[in-house]
Amino acid sequence: MDKLEIDEPVWSLGLMSGTSLDGVDTAFLSTDGVEITAFGPGSERDYAPHEIKAISAVMADPMAHRPPETYDHNLQLKAATHEVLQSHATAVINLLCKTDVSPELIGFHGQTVAHAPKENWTWQVGDGAMLAKALNRPVVWDFRSNDMTFGGEGAPLAPVYHWALARYIGAREPVAFLNLGGVGNVTWVDPSAETPETDGALIAFDTGPANALLNDWMQQKTGVPLDRDGAAAAKGTVHTEIVHSGNALQDYLLRSAPKSLDRNAFTPFLDVISELSVEDGAATLTALTAHCVSAALAKLPVAPARWLVCGGGRKNPTMMSMLASALNAPIDPVEIEGLDGDLLEAQAFAYLAVRSARGLPLSFPRTTDCSHPVTGGRLSLP
Repeated sequence: MDKLEIDEPVWSLGLMSGTSLDGVDTAFLSTDGVEITAFGPGSERDYAPHEIKAISAVMADPMAHRPPETYDHNLQLKAATHEVLQSHATAVINLLCKTDVSPELIGFHGQTVAHAPKENWTWQVGDGAMLAKALNRPVVWDFRSNDMTFGGEGAPLAPVYHWALARYIGAREPVAFLNLGGVGNVTWVDPSAETPETDGALIAFDTGPANALLNDWMQQKTGVPLDRDGAAAAKGTVHTEIVHSGNALQDYLLRSAPKSLDRNAFTPFLDVISELSVEDGAATLTALTAHCVSAALAKLPVAPARWLVCGGGRKNPTMMSMLASALNAPIDPVEIEGLDGDLLEAQAFAYLAVRSARGLPLSFPRTTDCSHPVTGGRLSLP
């Protein structure tokens, strides 16, 4: 990709919309692509019902679970692409109207509709060139493709930002950043490493289901797409035999890291629990998330001194309690360090945009399984 001449910190604006389809997060970050120098304003814009419907239609279409080029002319894809562009552009404009900060560039992740790392493709709906034209600003996008070209799984990409965060908060011992979005992922960071390329600095991988199955269960049973405050799970009984069942899940947990998942990788669990009460199903799926995270411990060099949690799962007290029991270690939302767990992933793509524009690596052999530290992203000018 093209490079920009960046030799000092700049304001970058990151955009992120996760597989839980809760909306678009926008966040400013001041960085030179190595160190974090300041956090700026951010915002959250919920997806409107018609936007969720358009994106969900693509996610649910079997054609979306094939390489993207086989689906190019589908009307559902065109509708979803339009909604993703409009929602992200609106989110940016809304934030810019509320602040005097102006971004030098924008990091646009797009909306993941399918992720098939073993088949060597991943698919994020959203055209960064169109967004650059709509906003009249440089946009860095398509962050995952180059990693996959060099043998990586294309995910997770936030670990290099977690390394910068660990240094920013002054961590002295290994720390784990746990993101509980639709899929869970963990980054183990050795903050003493001088660079993210240093051997042993980073280990990262998807842990398993986080909120995706739980959200789908609650949507099916109650019409509300989440277990707010973990209230349903708190009233239910965990069916332990189900948590430890499922050959596909157990095979995944035993696989060596790095490894990554599609949001819908374990949807058969919804069939397994279909006869349970709302509360028992919620409790069982919440325990499943904790079980998957605890299984991740076996893939780490040493147990982290602490776990810092971002993503929607940190707002679920039942999930956090189950995690604390499963991990037997300090586990806190990232807010305990003055960070913003709602905006952390958007900040990550602001950071990645600057690294990309400078030609610095975004992914590493022990974060995505790529062959060597790999740059990535595509720069589109207005």
